[in-house]
Amino acid sequence: MASGSTQKLKILYLMDILRAETDPDHGLTMPQLIERLAVRGINAERKGLYRDIETLRQFGLDIRPLKHQPVQYALVERDFELSQLMLLVDAVQSSKFLSNGASNALVKSIRQLASAEERKALNKQVHVHGRPKRQDQSDFVAVDLLQEAIVRKSKVSFRYYKYGATKERVARKGGAVHVATPINLTYSDGNYYLVAYSASDGGIRNYRVDRMGQIVITGKNADHNEVIASYDPEEAELTAFGMYDGERVVTTVKIDSDLMNVIVDRFGQDVDVTPSDDGETAIVTVPVRKSPVFFGWLATLGNGAEILRPKALRVDYANWLRQILGKYEEQQ
Repeated sequence: MASGSTQKLKILYLMDILRAETDPDHGLTMPQLIERLAVRGINAERKGLYRDIETLRQFGLDIRPLKHQPVQYALVERDFELSQLMLLVDAVQSSKFLSNGASNALVKSIRQLASAEERKALNKQVHVHGRPKRQDQSDFVAVDLLQEAIVRKSKVSFRYYKYGATKERVARKGGAVHVATPINLTYSDGNYYLVAYSASDGGIRNYRVDRMGQIVITGKNADHNEVIASYDPEEAELTAFGMYDGERVVTTVKIDSDLMNVIVDRFGQDVDVTPSDDGETAIVTVPVRKSPVFFGWLATLGNGAEILRPKALRVDYANWLRQILGKYEEQQ
């Protein structure tokens, strides 16, 4: 490349060097900047670099001299702070939806947003139990496709699968095509779910994205009705367990005070609680979706939790426990 042409690139190379190698705590001296540019085939001198730095400041980059001897120059205000990048790395590495390979690739991209010194702090690894050994590209394509359908306000069609006894994927409903109006995408327990309105069922359904196949944006207008309009994602998150739907029931549960951490973790600090006079127990009133998953969660609390009301839910829970116990009593 001709010398004149490379000189025109000087200010771009300078911006790239400052982004890659400096941060609020680490800068480069003028001789170091001149050296870095020389490696890229750019001849530079101090006066010219001062003018270039001022031009980059006018462009909007927060380049400041650091109080070191000799003076160092650094890009102080960056697109992301180190703490924000750490949160992104932790979120990516903790995601069960991503395989190790996909997680590492995303973290590598995130690290490029940091300076060279900051990347050292981001060079960590979080082990995640239950992470898939492999991740099909189709899973990521499916998420993008469903998001596009939501933006376009279009219905989608798909087949929904489950695993059979021999671990093969089997299409539900005999392979029938499902048609639904997508409402939103939800991430829960390490999986993506499509929350959608099913006209055939007349209600809101949750579909695990990795169990959906042959997804097509139909181009047909999404449904609009009272069921969709009344859907509250925050309420659904609070009441549903494991994204399992079910009848909404306001239940009153008596719990041991030692279990209050579990209750607050699950329902938040605004949960309706009335402590007993002796402080040993408390009465908790919460809305839940009645499902086997809710009963399973309650069972993990053992005899430290007791459904008081409504009576029908108490009876259903007792029958659920008896059915499980019956499996073991038959073998004695």
